Amino acid sequence: MLDPDQFPTETSEFFLTGPAGRLECLVDLPEPGTEQAATAVLCHPHPQHGGTMRNKVVTIMDRTLRELGLSTVRFNFRGVGDSEGEYDDGQGETEDLLAVVDWVRQTSPASDLWLGGFSFGAYISLKAARDLPVRQLITIAPPVERYGFESLLPPNCPWLVVQGDEDDVVSSEAVEQWAQGLDQAPDLVIMEGAGHFFHRRLMDLRGLIKNHVQSSLP
Repeated sequence: MLDPDQFPTETSEFFLTGPAGRLECLVDLPEPGTEQAATAVLCHPHPQHGGTMRNKVVTIMDRTLRELGLSTVRFNFRGVGDSEGEYDDGQGETEDLLAVVDWVRQTSPASDLWLGGFSFGAYISLKAARDLPVRQLITIAPPVERYGFESLLPPNCPWLVVQGDEDDVVSSEAVEQWAQGLDQAPDLVIMEGAGHFFHRRLMDLRGLIKNHVQSSLP
């Protein structure tokens, strides 16, 4: 299916028309009777390093938010999976996210918008958040030394940053220093004993996210 004109009422895979061609998307819904008027769009890790919308950290974020009653939308950036186009160093990927968000706002206008991202996806979600009506932003392992985080403005919403202190990809110290230097400090949580992919700590990550975003629920 291409460009559904209604938000799905069951778990669905489909394509949206993005700036560089079709974008592969996956919508998941909360259990019946638990629904909140909120939808989270989630961004995956780096396209050139195996990142996809089915990444384990993205999947646990998806599961966690659905357990809180949110609908979720995952998608593959351009050039990943069945999404068309080629990697564009963050600029085109931000445009991909904005295209997905635009569809969500058209098909589910009464829902609060949440954004989340892991690693490269954290960069993309933060990059887009300032200019969107985001209710909650979740950024996991933001690669602050690899991209232009110093030029990004904080979002106008509650913002959770989660970082493992044993991450061998993203420096925990660099993330702390960056977060502490922001005018609007995020809710920064350093998870002890956690590496970049949160191996054996995914359930802990799930609980942490739940505890820190409850107050943003509708």
